[in-house]
Amino acid sequence: MRYSLTLLIYFFVHISFSQTNPLDNPLLADDLAGQKQWVDSVYNQMSLKEKVGQLFMVQVYSEKKNLDETKIVNLIKNEHIGGIIYTNGGPYRQARLNNDLQYTSKIPLLIGMDAEWGLSMRLDSTYAFPWNMTLGAISDNDLIRRTGKYIGEHCKRLGVHFNFAPVVDINTNPKNPIIGNRSFGEDRDNVTEKGLAFMKGMQSAGVLANAKHFPGHGDTDKDSHHTLPTINFSEKRIDSVELYPYRKLINEGLSSVMVAHLNVPSLESREGYPSSLSKHIVTDILKEKLGFQGLIFTDALTMKGAADFAETGDIDLASFMAGNDVMLMSVDVAKGATKIRNAVEDGRISKERLAHSVKKILMAKYKVGLNNYKPINIFNLATDLNRITDDALYEDLMENAITVLKSESGILPIRQLETKKIAYVQLGSDDGSAFYNELKKYTKVHKVDAKSLTETLKSLQNYNTVIIGFHKPNENPWQGYKFTTKDKTWIQEIARQHNVILDVFAMPYALMDLSTIENIEGIVMSYQNSEIAQQKSAQVIFGAVGAKGKLPVSTAPHFNEGDGLRYNSILRLSYGVPEGVGIDSKRLAKIDSVAQRAVDLKMTPGIQLLVARKGKVVYSKNFGQHTYEGKKKVEFDDVYDVASLTKILATLPLLMELEEKKTLSLNSKLGSLLPKFKNTNKANVTLKQMLSHYARLKPWVPFYTATLDTVSNMPSRKYYRKEKSDLYSVEVTNNLFMRKDYQDSIQKVIRESDLLSRLRYRYSDLPYYILKNYIEDYYDKGLDELVQDHFYQSLGANYTTYNPRDKFSLKKIVPTEIDNYYRYQKVHGYVHDMGAAMQNGVGGHAGVFSNANDVAKIMQMYLQKGFYGGERYLNAETIDKFNFCYYCKNNNRRGIGFDKPQLGDSGPTCGCLSMKSFGHSGFTGTYAWADPDEEIVYVFLANRTYPVAGKNLLLRENVRTEIQRLIYESIIE
Repeated sequence: MRYSLTLLIYFFVHISFSQTNPLDNPLLADDLAGQKQWVDSVYNQMSLKEKVGQLFMVQVYSEKKNLDETKIVNLIKNEHIGGIIYTNGGPYRQARLNNDLQYTSKIPLLIGMDAEWGLSMRLDSTYAFPWNMTLGAISDNDLIRRTGKYIGEHCKRLGVHFNFAPVVDINTNPKNPIIGNRSFGEDRDNVTEKGLAFMKGMQSAGVLANAKHFPGHGDTDKDSHHTLPTINFSEKRIDSVELYPYRKLINEGLSSVMVAHLNVPSLESREGYPSSLSKHIVTDILKEKLGFQGLIFTDALTMKGAADFAETGDIDLASFMAGNDVMLMSVDVAKGATKIRNAVEDGRISKERLAHSVKKILMAKYKVGLNNYKPINIFNLATDLNRITDDALYEDLMENAITVLKSESGILPIRQLETKKIAYVQLGSDDGSAFYNELKKYTKVHKVDAKSLTETLKSLQNYNTVIIGFHKPNENPWQGYKFTTKDKTWIQEIARQHNVILDVFAMPYALMDLSTIENIEGIVMSYQNSEIAQQKSAQVIFGAVGAKGKLPVSTAPHFNEGDGLRYNSILRLSYGVPEGVGIDSKRLAKIDSVAQRAVDLKMTPGIQLLVARKGKVVYSKNFGQHTYEGKKKVEFDDVYDVASLTKILATLPLLMELEEKKTLSLNSKLGSLLPKFKNTNKANVTLKQMLSHYARLKPWVPFYTATLDTVSNMPSRKYYRKEKSDLYSVEVTNNLFMRKDYQDSIQKVIRESDLLSRLRYRYSDLPYYILKNYIEDYYDKGLDELVQDHFYQSLGANYTTYNPRDKFSLKKIVPTEIDNYYRYQKVHGYVHDMGAAMQNGVGGHAGVFSNANDVAKIMQMYLQKGFYGGERYLNAETIDKFNFCYYCKNNNRRGIGFDKPQLGDSGPTCGCLSMKSFGHSGFTGTYAWADPDEEIVYVFLANRTYPVAGKNLLLRENVRTEIQRLIYESIIE
């Protein structure tokens, strides 16, 4: 054992010549013996020119317009450069170029990228993950670790071995033009924790991290790309603040450091001398005082003040003699390499010093697998760099970063939607449509887009809440972020007259320009203007996700670093990718083909489809058109006649309320509820029996047929007129009005109808005619008004209504049938069900129109046991009482109002979910189902009855239940 340890220590000591503590060397591979053998073998076969060439990493623009491949190939062949740092270009171009260049090089090239925010979209000028400033607002550092890991996986897939990240500069200067968004913030502990988590994540993926910019670039107001910025702090201050993250990361295995292009008088006495050329900074402090044994890179030697420091080539020599290992982006590799070779040959640089850096570079190459180099596999490259898991992580990051800074009078999250009239005003220089569209998913929000402040204020007069979105470009972290004079004036004037929520999609320092925030009730910092940031910010505003972020920098005089109000979700539906809730996107996407096939085979002209799990909508798509002959595609905000879903969306929740108030019970009998039923054959029928379809009631009565002329089979003049009057006031369709007193006849027919000969399960609409009458008598108000007042308005179900033509343009209402038996015209904006039409469009069994998103809200409320959006609508006990199969032993699967899964082989579901689940279907092709076990809500809306009801192909082909099966097969956790 002692003998083996001696050999190991001997190996450590000899593998790199100036390491004071070899056991802490972050470049050591797991296979120590193999690494030493490879490094020594390669090094011993290299000429002096080849050894010196390893010290240079050259910038390559992989985009076509800037690519000079011949120049790069010459540098590889003639100067034997050790590595490449890629900039710009697309992933396929870079991969192919990289393969070509690696093939050209005798020794595999070490590939680096400045990919601080990932690679999946980085190569196309947008970014895979948020800026560091945004990440700095997150408390959960495991999310930062995952970010580093995912970015590392991107790099590895593209053949990148070094990522010049994380930035660990502590940004204490709001005027910093080059760090800013690239810093995790101004608190040294927060920056350190974030940098450490990022580093560990990335290195766990097999990609080497690089902390920058040493000794600290955070408090400058100059751009180091254009000048030599000065850091005027004392050595003590720099040691306790700027060096703090480096000390921690080095102790945890940091692979490399980039030395900044800075002038630091307290650490380098020579005036205007760049830190990257300072032996005191690089060797004395970084290598000896901090004990760093990893690779040391210069910052780009092309920077102003570096390239001009001395004669071309001297800067490379000075950098190497200062203690750097890799010269990054040299002005002239050939001249610089010659200077270093000459210095080795004349003894100014020892052979041991050269071996020290070259062997470190070779160690790094072995550690990343270049001893067994394989070309990049081009197949599926774009897919692998644009993973759905990356989007899921981005969503998690934004949910945790968005920071609520002010909420006077509890304005955030927005509650009591029935009392709110909300307008959105867009300011800034970038698009905010994703934000606006997301806001509209929660309630009615009107965009005010007037050209002048006067017009804007006039347009806002009828609104009591104004959301102002300040949107600045998101293309890169250096984009301008400040409010214009116009922006500030508009904000102050609007806030003076209205309750305002200001949402800033820009760097936090923007807030410093506001002279006062006194009149602004709510302030949200969203940091960036990406589509996901906009969507998640809207979700935070409405409480669909909680507020968790904290400000990573101070924005004096209004807010301090660490500020941020926290609140939990108030359980509204949120929206995101399936992987965020344990569903596989690829499997779920199989739904597309089933739905499209239904449209293509003319089972229905169009479909709205929605799937939610664990309170998050993960699938919301539209298929087809309003009609077969039309060109109007189905859209998110189109409304469908939901037919019998009305039973559980309108009548049932009102009955649940009455049951909770003990106005009635499940054992209440019709004779006691409605006096007119007291002496009928239905007097002893209970509510439980009726709503379980176990009361011997007739399935259906075609009430309309009695109102048709016996000869022409057209609506009889006895009952109908083409013009509305006091007597003929029931609008059954366009320009056709029925006598209002005929509604009494409908109730009379129901009371006098025979019961079925034997007791068995038989689905019937009649209970809902009866109970509509009871509810309206009790409240002395129409069912349509009641359900709006009690549920829809506060739920934010603004697309849910009876008689939609009174509320929406016909362009947004999907037609249901070309009626050739009763109304003899296209049924468009009027309820399809004839009995509901004869009740002025308001039936207890049919009549509601909605979109999939609104139906999902109501089903989610049920799933959450009566709670939604911070409000308790129904008690959990009530939901359980109604969602129970009381007659299962009698071969009746039904709950109270709710349908339940089949008891046998066939029924309303895929047969792949539990008996706790519940829902309903509708004649027009609609379907809504909720499953407490898997926390799934599934909504399918269609108009399969257009142009004629005919055969129900959706039912016959099991389209809705086949989609349900695919949903369950997509669950991965």
